[in-house]
Amino acid sequence: MNITDYQAKLIELIAKSGVLMLGEFTTKSGRQSPYFINSGHYKTGAQAEMVGTYYAEFINEKLKDKFDVLFGPSYKGIPLCTLTAAALARLHNIDAGYCFNRKEAKNHGEGGIFVGWQPKDGDRFLITEDVISAGTSIREVYPLLKSAADVSITDMVISVDRMERGYNGLTAIEEMKSEFGITVHSLVTVVDIIDYLHNREIDGKIYVDDAIRNKMESYIDKYCAV
Repeated sequence: MNITDYQAKLIELIAKSGVLMLGEFTTKSGRQSPYFINSGHYKTGAQAEMVGTYYAEFINEKLKDKFDVLFGPSYKGIPLCTLTAAALARLHNIDAGYCFNRKEAKNHGEGGIFVGWQPKDGDRFLITEDVISAGTSIREVYPLLKSAADVSITDMVISVDRMERGYNGLTAIEEMKSEFGITVHSLVTVVDIIDYLHNREIDGKIYVDDAIRNKMESYIDKYCAV
């Protein structure tokens, strides 16, 4: 497999931190999946710094000329946009704005729905999220941003692409492109994770053995676009 050093490190972090959960899980669509990606399992400062660094590496490599402001949909997108903005400034001398939304508008003090950078006409926003399942958060924040100012939202970065098709036959990434014109980029895919972790010992532990790989690939063959 052909992946970069930071992608390999991200996959190892996903495994060691428990973000990759293995077992039996019911997805939002009601499917029974042998794996689940839960970025809520990142829980230390070191892990947070690494995640921000890997997002920044990807953005600097692929998207550095396509945005002015990082936007993180609440809630999981909030630390992602701030950590990534800090890493871009520290590592790549890219001093981008960052912004996230409140779930409810503040009606005291300065008020408003946005924290950090305030959208203005002509801004190019890059959305940072963990994963996409139903695309609910984007459907919530896209109209908020577009109603606040004449901003451009053409790209989005997620950590893991599950590659899963919905009942309409489209993946969540394809839906974002079709509905909003947003191109979604993933640092890694679930196939990358399987290929990298399969029978690889990390700190004395194998996370994906033959049996687990077979279960994951059976699910992917049935429900995912590969």
